[in-house]
Amino acid sequence: MTVKEIHRQKRCYFLLLILITISSVASLIGVSSETDVGGFDYGEALSKSLLYFEAQRSGRLPYNQRVTWRDHSGLTDGLEQGVDLVGGYHDAGDHVKFGLPMAFTVTMLSWSVIEYGDSLASTGELSHALEAIKWGTDYFIKAHTSPNVLWAEVGDGDTDHYCWQRPEDMTTSRRAFKIDENNPGSDLAGETAAAMAAASIVFRTTNPHYSHLLLHHAQQLFEFGDKYRGKYDESLRVVKSYYASVSGYMDELLWGATWLYRATDNDHYMSYVVDMAHQLGGLSWAMSEFSWDVKFAGVQLLASMLVKEEKHKQHSKIIQQYKSKADHYLCSILNKNINGTNVQRTPAGLLYVRQWNNMQYVSTASFLLTVYSDHLRKSNSDLECHEGTVTPDEMLVFAKSQIDYILGSNPMKTSYLVGYGPKYPTRVHHRGASIASYKEYKGFIGCTQGYDYWYGRSEPNPSVLVGALVGGPDHRDEFVDRRDNYVQTEACTYNTAPLVGVFARLIELEEQTLEEEDVSLVATSKR
Repeated sequence: MTVKEIHRQKRCYFLLLILITISSVASLIGVSSETDVGGFDYGEALSKSLLYFEAQRSGRLPYNQRVTWRDHSGLTDGLEQGVDLVGGYHDAGDHVKFGLPMAFTVTMLSWSVIEYGDSLASTGELSHALEAIKWGTDYFIKAHTSPNVLWAEVGDGDTDHYCWQRPEDMTTSRRAFKIDENNPGSDLAGETAAAMAAASIVFRTTNPHYSHLLLHHAQQLFEFGDKYRGKYDESLRVVKSYYASVSGYMDELLWGATWLYRATDNDHYMSYVVDMAHQLGGLSWAMSEFSWDVKFAGVQLLASMLVKEEKHKQHSKIIQQYKSKADHYLCSILNKNINGTNVQRTPAGLLYVRQWNNMQYVSTASFLLTVYSDHLRKSNSDLECHEGTVTPDEMLVFAKSQIDYILGSNPMKTSYLVGYGPKYPTRVHHRGASIASYKEYKGFIGCTQGYDYWYGRSEPNPSVLVGALVGGPDHRDEFVDRRDNYVQTEACTYNTAPLVGVFARLIELEEQTLEEEDVSLVATSKR
């Protein structure tokens, strides 16, 4: 019996054991017990979520590529500018390689491994998670061609969106754009530094040389971003219609410094997070979202986890203020704030931040709740909100309710994780998946030919974009599975990345509950 088969057999017992606990806890935080207990296979969901990143690969695909409907693409990326930019990820359903969301994706994948690597290893998925991270960091190493130069984007969103083609057929512009001393992009540099610093922690034991290389790049990028300050979308107007840095660059500088501190334990970076807290907005912004654009909640949560560490006592005042902001974010997610600062929910209980691609905010909120609930449990603490105290177990139950909604416990009875469950979106807004696979039909499909013959088809996509988390339902829990409904049916890498960690934690929870039951049964039999 394989590891995965053992997990799936054990989980049946787990559901019976946890049913009563979840039903009682759920009522305390306004979550229906019917929504909470769905009988979902988190191991399968984890496996499928990691497959998605292989579908989004750009470049020369490896021999062990599991998503077989894809083939090599973007093999001349960077050639026009005299630099090798082959590789990396397409962010969503198009073929532009946007640096900012790609870096956030890698940061979240790395954080998932840092927190839940043992669980990932126990399910046999750790190697796939490491491959997903390294596919991104290998590209960042290429893109960081000198200390103060980082290639920010390959492709042009405007021309790319005029075409509906498979990545293997691309005829659109592959012009590359960079940030440098004269065209700064502190947000992009800071996020890429965070990604490479977090990844350096991931590879520290298994690949120390690579880990050191990533850390070297991360330190250079942070110094570059801090010294030459500016928003990358002001330097590169081409990104403004797609990934504008609305929050500015201050959150990414704090975010980058926080991850560099975690990677190095160097007090220089901790001092930066503390000394620059006011100037860079770390203590002035009370957030209700965490995303590829807005990192303040992540900074505040990571900083607040240092409150009880002896070596940070001299910074306790500032760290406590970070904690206050982190608590505000978490309490707003849990509907425990006052003055109208709670995050809206749909009638069925899904967090709802905004119309376009709302699921990205659900996945990041679930991740932060999960990580912080573990921190509170280890420190024997609770979350104190204006509207009452929330225990770590209650936080995890709510995170689980969001995940179960994603997997099918919702009014549409639809899994918004593509390829999971009996019903899921089949007309995902994705060029590669919506056109006949290059492996099956090698004939060239032109720019407008894709729109003429494939985009408007009512039939399901020829290829299933397994593991993709689509934008999801509207504020009424309603969802229309149409290819042209990109607000709801387009998926993004940064939607799925946080789910990797949450799925791993829920699998861990199943294992812990089974172990406790085994101990209880042994104790009973000895009486």
